[in-house]
Amino acid sequence: MRMNKLSDWLPTTNKEVKLRGWEELDVILFSGDAYVDHPSFGPAVIGRILESYGLRVAIVPQPSVTDNLQDFTKLGKPTMFFGVTGGCMDPMVSNYTANKKRRDKDAYTPNGDKGLRPDYASSVYSKILKEKFPDVPVLLGGIEASLRRVTHYDYWSDKLLPTILETSKADMLVYGMGEQPLREIVELMQKGVPFSSIKSVKQTSFFIGRDEEPPKNKNWEDVSIHSHEVCLKNKKKFASNFKVIEQESNKLVARRIFQGVGDHMAVINPPFPTMTEDEIDASFDLPYTRLPHPKYNKRGPIPAFEMIKFSINIHRGCFGGCSFCTISAHQGKFIASRSEESILKEVDTVANMPDFKGYLSDIGGPSANMYKMKGKIQSICDKCVAPSCISPVICSNLDTSHKPLTKLYQAVDSHPKVKKSFIGSGIRHDMLVPEFNKNADPKELDAYTEEVMTKHVSGRLKVAPEHTSDPVLKLMRKPSFTYFHKFKERFDKINIKKNLKLQLIPYFISNHPACEVEDMANLAAETKNMGFQLEQVQGFTPTPMTVATVIYYSGYHPYTLKPTRTPKSKKEKDDQHRFFFWYKKENKDWIRNTLTKVKRTDLLEVLLPENKSWRKNKPGKTKNTFNETITEEKKSPRRKNKYKRRRK
Repeated sequence: MRMNKLSDWLPTTNKEVKLRGWEELDVILFSGDAYVDHPSFGPAVIGRILESYGLRVAIVPQPSVTDNLQDFTKLGKPTMFFGVTGGCMDPMVSNYTANKKRRDKDAYTPNGDKGLRPDYASSVYSKILKEKFPDVPVLLGGIEASLRRVTHYDYWSDKLLPTILETSKADMLVYGMGEQPLREIVELMQKGVPFSSIKSVKQTSFFIGRDEEPPKNKNWEDVSIHSHEVCLKNKKKFASNFKVIEQESNKLVARRIFQGVGDHMAVINPPFPTMTEDEIDASFDLPYTRLPHPKYNKRGPIPAFEMIKFSINIHRGCFGGCSFCTISAHQGKFIASRSEESILKEVDTVANMPDFKGYLSDIGGPSANMYKMKGKIQSICDKCVAPSCISPVICSNLDTSHKPLTKLYQAVDSHPKVKKSFIGSGIRHDMLVPEFNKNADPKELDAYTEEVMTKHVSGRLKVAPEHTSDPVLKLMRKPSFTYFHKFKERFDKINIKKNLKLQLIPYFISNHPACEVEDMANLAAETKNMGFQLEQVQGFTPTPMTVATVIYYSGYHPYTLKPTRTPKSKKEKDDQHRFFFWYKKENKDWIRNTLTKVKRTDLLEVLLPENKSWRKNKPGKTKNTFNETITEEKKSPRRKNKYKRRRK
């Protein structure tokens, strides 16, 4: 592999601009993340696309907002526009925990250092740029802009906020994955169209005056949603907006949305069709160095990069439509899959990196097992308005064959320098259960499950049933917990058949809308009976652009407009979370009192049986807790160091 030169990265300073021989720049990008030139980092992708059009592009990563603001002026004024993103995560998720406490680390900063990304970074950066260069257009992109493109609830300020166009003073935003709209914007500008006249590009949003005639487009139908001011006054009307927003975001032939905000009208153009194989390949095949900028060499590793350094992203999108998840709102519900050729080309690049030891950390995507899956009859998908293709049941038009994915894994593993490829992304276990996935051949599902278990897992297979309560699962758009039982039966059979001794690690959520204390007690009892002692758990965090967040704020389900309760107080949240840890001494008296009070002694008998000892590993059960792994490893002196590394 050739040695990289400083000029192989997009320039970040005037010195690096001069190295390229440039006197001025066409586009300057500002990002809340450190600059990593890798296809998993949005600013790098945008920069490389702009570069491919012959544009002179620079990037200012994590500009300081606490000094004289020289980072915003040091590269001068671009000829076309400024591009702004808060980073690969919403800055409020990067900066704060679900309990609204400041995080100790920022995964997208060298050494995990915190404090280099301001809260609401896109708005902060954009306002500074508009003050310094009022005549230069600012284009917002990334997940923060995407998920805050309409009136939305902001958990961290506990307020309903208007579109980020209003708070940022930006000229336009691109929502979703930005390659397609960006290319069209650049092509129009290169033809001489002024930025201010660009109003017809799909997947963009901008302001017009309240009384201004909207741009004409005979190919689009229009729909208006309740204004920001109406939403502030009426939570039910705010909730009703979301059904329109979600459905139009996931339709192949969508309507243009209008929303009033003060003296303005936000115009949200329909999304682009799902990227074709050639389009997504082109994005991943750009000339990335795949490394952080050399300026960080002495500042320490960037945790987010270290996590994906030897991983391969094989597709985008997710048709699960989970009520608490933002993936489909940002990447879309239709799957855009890369070609096997493009993936294997990237595998070869990674395998030839100087520090590659033979292990790929992940071959996956938003959900690991959705590669190449799409509708059998396209015309049916064209008319579909359902936010999920697999809830409440798997659509009969969805091709759920796992054969292309199994074939891909085998092709990756045939590379001479690859010793093992892991599946680090979440696997939809329900799609591997024939009773739920009736579209698929059961033998094919078993072949995929066996392939993953025997060749792509290191001791533990992580899946996410999320809950055990059917009413909660229905609201989550997840299948009945019955299917997790069925998956575990298949998992155990393969485990015994292949003598694998793998652990099955289920993820669960507490405090979700519609979840009551008794639901959590049931969850604890049912999982205990299955032999689990849970540690992979989390509390629900409301993030913009999800059904669950709309319910959390408004108290209404956006599709039915029926009242739906959500645990909100710290005490309610803490109480629900405690049931995950029924086995801890400090929780036992509280559990006894709580279940006695609600007259659920049946659950109490399961969780804390009097004068009985619960055997963690019943005959025929797999080991499922990290504590058990520790006990097992401590028995062997030779494995002591391995245990220490894992704990770190």
